[in-house]
Order: sequence, then C-alpha cells, then structure tokens
Amino acid sequence: MSLTKESIAEWFKSLQDDICNGLESLDRTGKFKEDKWTRPEGGGGRSRVITNGQVIEKGGVNFSAVEGPTPQKILDALKLPEADFFASGVSIVLHPNSPMTPIIHMNVRYFEMSDDTYWFGGGIDLTPHYVVKDDAKRFHEYLKDTCDKYDPEYYPKFKKWADDYFFIKHRDETRGIGGIFFDRLKEDDTHSKEDIWEFVKAVGKTFVPAYSEMVNRSKTIEFGEAEKAWQYHRRGRYVEFNLVWDKGTKFGLDTNGRTESILMSLPPQANWTYQHQVETNSREAETLSLLKKDIDWVNA
Repeated sequence: MSLTKESIAEWFKSLQDDICNGLESLDRTGKFKEDKWTRPEGGGGRSRVITNGQVIEKGGVNFSAVEGPTPQKILDALKLPEADFFASGVSIVLHPNSPMTPIIHMNVRYFEMSDDTYWFGGGIDLTPHYVVKDDAKRFHEYLKDTCDKYDPEYYPKFKKWADDYFFIKHRDETRGIGGIFFDRLKEDDTHSKEDIWEFVKAVGKTFVPAYSEMVNRSKTIEFGEAEKAWQYHRRGRYVEFNLVWDKGTKFGLDTNGRTESILMSLPPQANWTYQHQVETNSREAETLSLLKKDIDWVNA
C-alpha cells in the first residue's frame, strides 16, 4: 500500500485504539469515554478521556486529522510558503493517582502541505514526581532499543533534543527525566519516507509496554499526605511548561483546534506554593537535583 496522508491517518486511528485498549487493561477499572469532534475549517478527531481509574486519575488519548488553509501565524512561525496543510497524529498525557507513579506523555504526528512539503515529528517522555534512577534507566533503555533498530544516531540525538525541549526555562529545570523528541523528519540520503514512518510507528508501539513497566514498578509503593502534596506541586510545574513553552499547545490553539482536547494534558488538580522549599537530603531534594539536562540515564 502506498504511503498517503489517508493511510497515515488510518494507522494513527488504529494506534489510538490499541493504546486505549492497553491502558484499560493496565488500569483494570477505568474506561475511556470518546468525544468525536469536527473542525469547521476541515477535519476533526476523536478525543478519549479516562478519569478516576485505579491507576490513572486523568488521562487522554487523542487522535486528530485536520486540514485547510494554513493560518498566517503558523506560516510565519515555521517560515513556510502560503499553502494548505494537513496534520494528523496521536497525543497522550496520563496523570496517575499515585505520586509514586510518573506522568507520561507521547505524541506522534505527520504534517504536509499542498506544495509537497512534509515531515514527521513526535516523542515520548516521562515526568516522575519522585525520580528513581533505576526506573529512569529502564525507561531510557526502552527508547534506545526502539531507536537503535532504525539508526544508532537516533537515540543520542533525540535524547538531547528532548532534554532541550522539555525544559522549564523560567525554573531552570527539566520537566522530568526526558526521553526522546524529534521534529521535521523527512527523507534524506540515508532514510526514505517509508523508513521514517516505520520508526514513528515503532515509537507509538513502545508506549504501552514502557508505561506498563513503570506502573508495575511503582504501584505497590505506599504514600501519604506529604507525597500527595509534592505530587500537586510537581503537577504545577507540568502545567507551567505546557501553557508557557509547549509548541504543540500553541500549534493547536493557533490552528483553531479543539480547546478541550488541546488542554486535556492538564492535571485534574495542581498546587502552587509561594517560595516552596524542600528539606535538605529529602527525596524531594534528590528529585530536584536530578531535573537536569544531559544525564546519561542508560549508563547511570
């Protein structure tokens, strides 16, 4: 089958189905509710949200395929010629009940224009409330294994890209332990369009097994009010990044996307404490010390 925007969108829809089924099995009690929507300028999507599950307090797995005239803001920001656009992808954010289980995000996407411009983008990253080095190592091993099947240069390049992208500049800290991030991937002397598409699909398929392991490693760890308070504090940092720095949020809003679906990435509750301080030598202090760029988690 030839690789077309329609076939790419159909695969993304099947990925959404597979991930929702996998997460329902992982959560055991939570079920996704679907909300289909259309975009007046062209296209639409399926937003699926899960709430009050055994593992997931709030999460979303969204599919969209939108098209039409490219807004001037996007043309200016991406330095593109005037042409119609098509964009499709799957975006996921999960906020767990337990502060010992990390937040996770993934996005895989495809963008093309009527002048034959196109590219793929995406990534997957982990935001623990408490950084556990062994968990960080295992998560990055998952991503490295996926990348290495397609290009040994992918993981170091995309890991660095994630460190730089998922960085809260006004706090001088990373959002979490990173992962991989890539954008504007298109065919070159080494990789065909089909090669890159296979890599993007592999990243999508990595999501459920990688997160399932993180959940299973943390679900029996006990916690109390102090840990919940820290979770709400760290969720606040997550909100700050998504609303101030995240390009996907800005792209969605600038293309007149569906606001409810775009902002499903925000947690159900987050706190901001003025001049919050942590105790010296505490688990919270250790976590803050590890929210840095360029940590070699695979070899840690």
